[in-house]
Amino acid sequence: MIHSKSNQRYQIIINAVLLLVTVIMVAPLVLLFMSSVSSESSLLNNGYSFWPKEFSMAAYQYILTNGQTILRAYGVTVIVTIIGTIANLVLSSTAAYALSIKKLPFRNIISFYVFFTMLFSGGLVPSYLMWSNTFHIKNTIWALIVPNFMCSAMNIILMRTYFMTSIPEALYEAAKIDGASYLYIYHKIVVPMGKPIFVTVGLFAGLGYWNDWTNGLYYINDAKLYSIQTLLNKMIQDIQALQANAAAAASGAAMTIPTVSVRMAIAFVALAPILVVYPFLQKYFAEGIAMGAVKG
Repeated sequence: MIHSKSNQRYQIIINAVLLLVTVIMVAPLVLLFMSSVSSESSLLNNGYSFWPKEFSMAAYQYILTNGQTILRAYGVTVIVTIIGTIANLVLSSTAAYALSIKKLPFRNIISFYVFFTMLFSGGLVPSYLMWSNTFHIKNTIWALIVPNFMCSAMNIILMRTYFMTSIPEALYEAAKIDGASYLYIYHKIVVPMGKPIFVTVGLFAGLGYWNDWTNGLYYINDAKLYSIQTLLNKMIQDIQALQANAAAAASGAAMTIPTVSVRMAIAFVALAPILVVYPFLQKYFAEGIAMGAVKG
């Protein structure tokens, strides 16, 4: 009986802590949305509030004036995210599978090389010159896919650790005895049993592509290839430029733009799809992180 009461008190404390953490995480999102539907004057005079004193959809109306452009940017972002995430999973998982095989020649050297890339890189300027002048991907869709996110050393290490700790080596040996090739083992054993880590790494990669604006800033000048993050960043820059322009401010044009609330609306528009998708992947995400972080 005492043990049962102790467990109940412990459960109440855990639930209270989790509820507090949930409120801390959700509150900024609520504040972000409420600020985006507040009037500009209310934000400037009263600051941010969880309940707007003056409701206004001016920020979203300003964004929707570029509705067709935004839809095209969303389309580019979705295509880039899907292709990039699939490419990242294929490259990361195949490299991780190879490194999880203990009999792989030069396995330790290759593992050190992968880890080394997490600490050092060639730098921005050499990367830009390489992608622009050697591979000529500037102002192409590949400029949003290939640089920076297509393969990650951290993802390779996570997947390698998961494969080594969660998939019994006896399965590999049994498959080899039956005459299975390494590619067959990868397709029939590694992929089905590695679903949690595939979802986890896929979520990492997908978030990276969805939130990326640097590739668009460096490599894209064609407005038709703007991703949603690049486009929204460009809109913010345009607003700031308009505010800084003395002639525009004198004519009153700058005063018609809800600058503060539009930034909140832009952030919410970019974040909303992730909020919709994440709950469906949370189960696999948590399991993949827990297993992939175990030292192998």
